[in-house]
Amino acid sequence: MAAGIAGAVVAALLLLYPARAAAAAAVGEGRRLHTLFSVECGDYFDWQAVGLLHSLRKARQPGGVTRLVSCAEDQLPSYRGLRIGHTLQVPSFSRHPRTGDWYPAINKPAGVVHWLKHSPEADNVDWVVILDADQIIRGPIIPWELGAEKGKPFAAYYGYLKGCDNILAQLHTAHPEFCDKVGGILAMHIDDLRALAPLWLSKTEEVRQDKSHWSTNITGDIYGMGWISEMYGYSFGAAEVGLRHKINDDIMIYPGYTPRPGIEPLILHYGLPFKVGNWSFSKLEHHEDGIIYDCNRLFDPPPFPREVEMMESDPNIKRGLFLSIECINTLNEGLLLHHASAGCPKPQWSKYLSFLKSRRFSELTKPKYWKGEQVDSIMTMQHVALSKANNEYPKIHTLFSTECSSYFDWQTVGLMHSFRLSGQPGNITRLLSCTDEDLKNYKGHDLAPTHYVPSMSRHPLTGDWYPAINKPAAVLHWLNHVQTDAEFLVILDADMIMRGPITPWEYGAKRGHPVSTPYEYLIGCDNILAKIHTRNPSACDKTKLTMQPTLLAIYIILAGLARCMATLLQQLRLTCDTSLGGT
Repeated sequence: MAAGIAGAVVAALLLLYPARAAAAAAVGEGRRLHTLFSVECGDYFDWQAVGLLHSLRKARQPGGVTRLVSCAEDQLPSYRGLRIGHTLQVPSFSRHPRTGDWYPAINKPAGVVHWLKHSPEADNVDWVVILDADQIIRGPIIPWELGAEKGKPFAAYYGYLKGCDNILAQLHTAHPEFCDKVGGILAMHIDDLRALAPLWLSKTEEVRQDKSHWSTNITGDIYGMGWISEMYGYSFGAAEVGLRHKINDDIMIYPGYTPRPGIEPLILHYGLPFKVGNWSFSKLEHHEDGIIYDCNRLFDPPPFPREVEMMESDPNIKRGLFLSIECINTLNEGLLLHHASAGCPKPQWSKYLSFLKSRRFSELTKPKYWKGEQVDSIMTMQHVALSKANNEYPKIHTLFSTECSSYFDWQTVGLMHSFRLSGQPGNITRLLSCTDEDLKNYKGHDLAPTHYVPSMSRHPLTGDWYPAINKPAAVLHWLNHVQTDAEFLVILDADMIMRGPITPWEYGAKRGHPVSTPYEYLIGCDNILAKIHTRNPSACDKTKLTMQPTLLAIYIILAGLARCMATLLQQLRLTCDTSLGGT
């Protein structure tokens, strides 16, 4: 018994006073690593800090860890948590010293600036990892293994930062085209952080003062109160100094969400409420909770693994549920060790405490190591699937049109390969337009799930040779001959490579409002062509050309729209031949 308590105390002391010698794990010239996270004085951040520090130790994160604690002078006398981990006390910016604005989130960049100026650690570091307090780390976060380079930090994708694409970025950075939608985890070279940190702080101040552009439709902030100004401060500051991020959407996941197949997230970010069966957890319910100071009190235990096994048959959704219980179990394990280090009496035996000390739990939570490829692209598309306990995705079906020829076959192979890698929900169908003669000699039947349609390359009525008409004709044939329960259709071209899942609702698609990429050269929307061929020429969509004019992903929501496409294109072709002399 005494040995068990002593072991727990030793483990807790390792948590509270991380040895500088741990930096030896990051061996190599120029690879000294340090981890930072920012908190405020109060019980709410104290239990989060205990959980994060415990998970970092458990994950074998190399290098030192510093907790940046923002405290106002009047908070310090009553604050109980100064000895939680290796701590640097930094001035509080919660109430801005110049403007009086109450915005605690600004303490994050303010704390980093203070650390760079006043901490000797900052002079002996090559790489920095910056985390949020409300995270559980499942394996070492090593920047160069994630693909970070000097000048190219690594970060998680925060797709809701829509201000990168509108007037907000245009107002607050000279390089809005460099604005990356990132957050959650930041891994960068110390030189990049030194260049960025002052601008991170000043740009946060700018956005907070720009109240006229706080609205949800500009920032994406559901409260419309400027609460995510610090996130924009980071993105705008990085754009200002020319940093482009290597962005990944798999390294971090919110408990309650389901990871993509084959992906092992390294960070659990419990910023949102989540549940498993009838059990639930929300960090906001523990805002004034002094749980780390109440001996042997833990958060309500989640279901045991064997109970989760019986809840869900889908293996990937089940894996998401296991991540949720791992998050709270690791928090509770950290609390147990903290209580032991504080001199609390040994807790009474319970089945749950026995599980937390079991070999089974130790195996389930042993360090995970990043197996994903290093991120080479500027951006990957966000895709996290909610568990059935929260909300199911609408069903999606992807279509693309080809003809019977080797020219389309190699394109099909590329698109199908990228479809499988992308994690696109739902199924995919190749609409294969073939004449009876071509079909006899065709060899590419097994390249993709296929729906065969009659070829319209040579129009059966007019004799006009126009292979492009096969696309709407094939969609029409598929709708008339295939029963589908899909709520959304995604229609692609064969000569495309998918870099991530295409989920229509993330782009604002809904019934009556399909989404497409713009093609500026469709000047017929502005002249007599549209007036002749539609009763609503003003609704003919044509917008500014994008950076990638060859990317076309059209979402068709109403089946009636697809049924009209073949007729409209046929009429348009005939009119072009007669009115424009066949050019």
